[in-house]
Amino acid sequence: MSHDLYAVVGHPISHSKSPRIHSLFARQTGQAVEYTAIQAPLDGFADTVRQFFARGGKGLNVTVPFKEEAWRLAERRTARAELAGAANTLFQDPDGALVADNTDGVGLVRDLTVNLDVALGGRRLLVLGAGGAVRGVLGPLLAERPMELVIANRTLAKAEALARLFAREADSTRLGACGFETPAAPFDLIINGTSASLQGDLPPLSANVIGADTVVYDMMYSLQTTTFNQWALAQGATRVHDGLGMLVEQAAESFRVWRGVRPETAPVIEQLRTE
Repeated sequence: MSHDLYAVVGHPISHSKSPRIHSLFARQTGQAVEYTAIQAPLDGFADTVRQFFARGGKGLNVTVPFKEEAWRLAERRTARAELAGAANTLFQDPDGALVADNTDGVGLVRDLTVNLDVALGGRRLLVLGAGGAVRGVLGPLLAERPMELVIANRTLAKAEALARLFAREADSTRLGACGFETPAAPFDLIINGTSASLQGDLPPLSANVIGADTVVYDMMYSLQTTTFNQWALAQGATRVHDGLGMLVEQAAESFRVWRGVRPETAPVIEQLRTE
């Protein structure tokens, strides 16, 4: 049986769990899928994409540092990719045009609301960072209609620019921006969208943002508790989560976009936790 070709593109890429995740999805759903990892040269992403589709590839996931370039390269964009300003999923339409999608925000919201049973509607959210990772998830977070969403960033102007960009999506949500040091009261949910945790760094937050019932979510994931989640636990947080579930959920949404089938994610997340 011939297999349809898919891949994840990044630089570096050897650490990626995506081939493992999609192989588990293919086995579970009975889909004839072959999924590999491609390390593109930093100055050769566009050529890598064109060559992949020229040899019959069906779809690409895109990771650091190419998500913005993937967005620019596309001839068409889904509404959520347009809003995100970045793409993590590429495919061709029936006419051969390159289409960009972004499944990161859907992945985060599904992990929070379905897997972790964290309600977002009517809650107060603090989102840390103002880079591409945060921009990619703000639309789906705001669609859940939290009472308040505050974007905190080291550079205030970047947080304010994001707040202006998403003002139309906010609807009844109070959408604000501030520096890391500003928040001084507990939030219902804190989402770390900075990569500082991977380098062992921490944003200079007040411990007062952690309350007795605060849920803490680091979009990064690692085999050990992330630096940010270690800090949150030290401040008294009792519910901390990393981004592995988001990784699996965004992959499942890409799989659904490509194949028309949504895999069951819970067993895949459980299996990855034990590997």
